[in-house]
Amino acid sequence: MAPSISHSANYGQVIEYIENRLYLASYTHAPNESTPFPYPAETRKSPHKRSSRAQRGPTPVNTARPQPVYFSVDDTLLYNAFHADFGPLHIGHLYRFAVIFHEILGDPANNDRAVVFWSRADSRSRANAACLVACYMVMIQAWPPHLALAPIAQADPPYMPFRDAGYSQADFMLSIQDVVYGVWKAKEEGLCELKNFNLEEYERFERVDQGDFNWVSPDFLAFASPQSHQIAPIPITSPEYSSLPSCVPEIPSADISQPFKNVLAHFVERDIGLVVRLNSELYCPTYFTALGVQHIDMIFEDGTCPALPVVKKFIRLAHNTIQKKKGIAVHCKAGLGRTGCLIGAYLIYRYGFTANEVIAFMRFMRPGMVVGPQQHWLHLNQGQFREWYIEEQIKAKLELAKPTTPKQSTKTPLRHTSNTQVATPPNKSSVARSALGEIDGNDTYNASSYHDENLPAPTPGQPRKYAKMDSRNHPYSRSTSGALGSSPRRSVSHTITTTTETVSIFEDDTPAPVSPVRVSKTRSPSTRSPSRRSGGEDKTKVRKTSGRVGSLRGVREV
Repeated sequence: MAPSISHSANYGQVIEYIENRLYLASYTHAPNESTPFPYPAETRKSPHKRSSRAQRGPTPVNTARPQPVYFSVDDTLLYNAFHADFGPLHIGHLYRFAVIFHEILGDPANNDRAVVFWSRADSRSRANAACLVACYMVMIQAWPPHLALAPIAQADPPYMPFRDAGYSQADFMLSIQDVVYGVWKAKEEGLCELKNFNLEEYERFERVDQGDFNWVSPDFLAFASPQSHQIAPIPITSPEYSSLPSCVPEIPSADISQPFKNVLAHFVERDIGLVVRLNSELYCPTYFTALGVQHIDMIFEDGTCPALPVVKKFIRLAHNTIQKKKGIAVHCKAGLGRTGCLIGAYLIYRYGFTANEVIAFMRFMRPGMVVGPQQHWLHLNQGQFREWYIEEQIKAKLELAKPTTPKQSTKTPLRHTSNTQVATPPNKSSVARSALGEIDGNDTYNASSYHDENLPAPTPGQPRKYAKMDSRNHPYSRSTSGALGSSPRRSVSHTITTTTETVSIFEDDTPAPVSPVRVSKTRSPSTRSPSRRSGGEDKTKVRKTSGRVGSLRGVREV
């Protein structure tokens, strides 16, 4: 792996990812066939040292090379900003980037040509392009994160960090390293993969007019609050209850908006078992319960952070739902801030993410998640969340290590003390205790937890998605640049696949997903990579697409 190659403004800045094959560059003007490309000079070895004809140093080799292939996504894969945020690009962007790149590699005319992925020279475009190609190397080419980050580590000027989607001044930044390590961690834990990723479904349901929801992990779905005319719950004994939809075929005839209908149908089809509402009432929860979906309110103020007892209750509910092999849907007003707090807390608790990694990963799956002081809240309490899981594991092991003795009787007699007072026997329910104990608020004595007064003040406004008829209505259109809109979506059938992760002493049950999309896994580009178990030639393998256009296929060696 060669270091970055910086040149004058005529050449732009070029960073070599794969020698003679893949380069990352930035230009002030769009490159073309006449744009000079700074290939490193090839050299041949010197003659034998003992030869009288030996020359000092290697001899340059003047061989003509074909012009590289240039491609960019600056005008096609657009980040739909909420306010001053500009990235990182989400998983749908990565999928489309990989399809474009593999089509270029699969073209026989490009067999001996280098491929240059370029962006504009502004800070935001450079950061998004570098983050996209590094995530591609981790997700698709199976590079370890430190090697995917090495080529861009010494970029000059350094890459701009990413900020949140809030309206206040940004005081918490995420680097490209946070995004790459967050995506890599999620991939290693089975929370994020492209072979089962449905691009059409993702791009459809992320829209406000289609439901505004995204799967953050195989167990958690984040969505914006639906709205309906009826807000109060409808009793089962009420005549109005019989008019509510009780199965998917009855949903289209319900007197609710189309986004709400899409939410209900998707939840039933994907086996959502629990809906957690964090904002004030904007819809009737009976629409969910009539379809067999449990609904719970855990409301706290917009822009604020939940109390730790609320987090513990949420983790218990999520754990019990995952044990039943069902999904959990969480929403607040926009499905970004408060929703990201609780989902992020569980991911830190269960999988050991750092706060920066989990925020970056959630924004990779659903842009805009976790806003303002909520970022600091996750950072301050991340150690507490991880400690809860460790404590559960230790308690479970101690319970299993206890010696077992046969019972002499079915009832334990009461023990009488010397002063004739009756002492009750100890509680034996600790063996079958649920995750994080059975008492709400049992952490109030913990002085190490961070309270609201130690956090920044709530931001003046929270980001919202709006279904306006403008250039921001679709993430893949830009009126100012004349970019192409999205292609018509074909109807596809979706297979439900839920990866169940458990906590404490319960066993894992992860079904093997099956999908026509196959992502190639190649060797790491260096024999020093910790992910490789044996040495070999230090050669990077990039293979060409051999499947249909528009899908991620395995690529064969050049």
